[in-house]
Amino acid sequence: MTAELPPQIQNQIAQLQQVQQQIQALAMQKSQIEAMQKESKMALEELEKLEDDAVVYRTVGELVIKTEKGESIAKLKDREETVSLRLQSITRQEERLTTRFKQLQEQIQQALGPRAQ
Repeated sequence: MTAELPPQIQNQIAQLQQVQQQIQALAMQKSQIEAMQKESKMALEELEKLEDDAVVYRTVGELVIKTEKGESIAKLKDREETVSLRLQSITRQEERLTTRFKQLQEQIQQALGPRAQ
């Protein structure tokens, strides 16, 4: 069937498939970032329950180092903010791609017209 489609429609179908793949990749990234965000929130909640003079350890690469509670809280809050901004960015990208996907779908359907039935 694609052999009888005009090159313009074939190009639009290829674009549609590419946009769909990008949406799927963003969905995977978004899922990973949401998990990171949840992990940071849980760690922050647990840290805030501790006494101010509690011994706290955090991982840095392959090392585990002793640190102060306040420093760990600050680092987690920074991480949480960064992750939140990244999540907002991915959500906006996802919305733009979804809009583009729908536009391409409509263009293809209109171009196919009676062929689509």
